[in-house]
Amino acid sequence: MSRIGSSPITVPDGVTLLVQDGMISAKGKNGELQMALPGHVSLEIGEGQAIVKPADDTQKSRALWGTVRAVVNNMVTGVSTGFTKNLTIHGVGYRAQMQGNKLVLALGYSHPVEMEVPKEISASVENNTFIKLSSHDKEILGQFASEIRSKRPPEPYKGKGVRYENEQILRKEGKKK
Repeated sequence: MSRIGSSPITVPDGVTLLVQDGMISAKGKNGELQMALPGHVSLEIGEGQAIVKPADDTQKSRALWGTVRAVVNNMVTGVSTGFTKNLTIHGVGYRAQMQGNKLVLALGYSHPVEMEVPKEISASVENNTFIKLSSHDKEILGQFASEIRSKRPPEPYKGKGVRYENEQILRKEGKKK
């Protein structure tokens, strides 16, 4: 038994969850998301909740059971309340700014790093060092935040770089005489 897969998904008011032709679609105030339903699991939609069940007792269906439940729950949460990720920039001269639909980062390189913000994500920069990203799609949001962080990951000696808001960096001690 999967502990995650067996718990029901609460569908709040204002969100419609449909299964048609092997596709799951969730529609709410923040937008609409779709996903293909794997053949190894089934989705039963009831009054204010949805339940994901394995189609049979194979290892593949048991493996997908909890994963599909988590993804559908993220879809429902995304279209109802949305997701946010915050990144902070640490380092002398490191800063960020928005130019239209581009995020321009000065990260100590000889050139500014320009990144096109996906249309599903809304981005804003506060105080030149705080990037706030929000979206209804958790997967795209996490991928874009990871791409921003990968441009200058935090280094372990001084902690300079781009990091998630509450990320703890393991600091190393410098050279000793």
